[in-house]
Amino acid sequence: MDTVLTTFRLATALLLTAAALLIGGPTAHADTVRIKEVAAVQGVRSNQISGFGLVVGLDGTGDLTTQMPYTTQTLGNYLQQLGITLPPGTGQLQLKNVAAVVVTADLPAFAQPGQHFDVTVSSIGNAKSLKGGTLITTPLKGVDGEIYALAQGNLVIPGAGASSGGSKVQINHLSAGRIPSGGQVERAVATGLQDGDTITLNLNASDFQTAQRVEQAINQKIGAGTARAVDGRTVRVKAPTDADARVNFIAQIEDVQVNNPVPAAKVVINTRTGSIVLNQAVTLGPCAIAHGSLSITISSTPVISQPNALSNGQTVVAQKSDIQIKQEPGVIMTMPPSPQLSDVVRALNALGATPQDLLSILQAIKAAGALNADLEVI
Repeated sequence: MDTVLTTFRLATALLLTAAALLIGGPTAHADTVRIKEVAAVQGVRSNQISGFGLVVGLDGTGDLTTQMPYTTQTLGNYLQQLGITLPPGTGQLQLKNVAAVVVTADLPAFAQPGQHFDVTVSSIGNAKSLKGGTLITTPLKGVDGEIYALAQGNLVIPGAGASSGGSKVQINHLSAGRIPSGGQVERAVATGLQDGDTITLNLNASDFQTAQRVEQAINQKIGAGTARAVDGRTVRVKAPTDADARVNFIAQIEDVQVNNPVPAAKVVINTRTGSIVLNQAVTLGPCAIAHGSLSITISSTPVISQPNALSNGQTVVAQKSDIQIKQEPGVIMTMPPSPQLSDVVRALNALGATPQDLLSILQAIKAAGALNADLEVI
């Protein structure tokens, strides 16, 4: 528990520091972003492909073929393709340097035949290690069952291990690895990028305000009526029909600057690690909390600053947060709101509240309607 609590405190301190930087002011983040950073062109996407293959050349760390019959069957089929037929009655082969694997990869957008890409190789049997192995030619198929690429090469395994006398030491994972540039495209995937007289921009996150800003920025840059926001995630843009002109047009669209969208207020809690992530939009309403022996009151006091150079000669009214936490029972009173949730989290962390305590408190605040944010538990 001490280790978990220490990890929780460290993670929370780092996250609160990042949150303070975000909340610090307009100079903490860029005022504008490019459209390519908030949206993607529909049809420009990778495709997942996979295949079943064999890794050979292992140093006695392969599958126990008596328990993994498909390894022997696959090797027999491969040998038949090479013109080698095992005599009848051979029985179950005892192989120690062969392992059955699944090969997965993302076929990049617009990949053309002959181009190379990285593949991931993972054991699906009981092989102890794939270190030093070589993947033999494996066809990679899409969800439609068609072969789009081939994979082959020597595996790069990031782990290492040794065993002796019943003792075993292992660093990282030994049953999965990668083959840099191990895949080769055999068939291109058709895209609809050149179809029709429009292109569609899909926002990375559903937000009507962002969709409106993208529409306005494109119409201001290219011309009125060029873009139209269809919904909170889709913006349709009129585009040239000529292939070369369309590519240049998309490049111009992706570089258009839009006002940096304000994210929706959200708090994300990882119950396994005790990590807490919150953005600068999270605020609290008036509330008072009693959790076990903890009594928490939240209040804020208006503070008036005199005109100075930083305020452009204007009087500024700010809110000073006051958070009190007691460990003995007391009378809880409803108090004015505190502007930032980070103040509460910092106070609880200083007191030594466990991740479960903090999770329960935040859920209760949300249920009471005082947490102005979405609470997501992962």
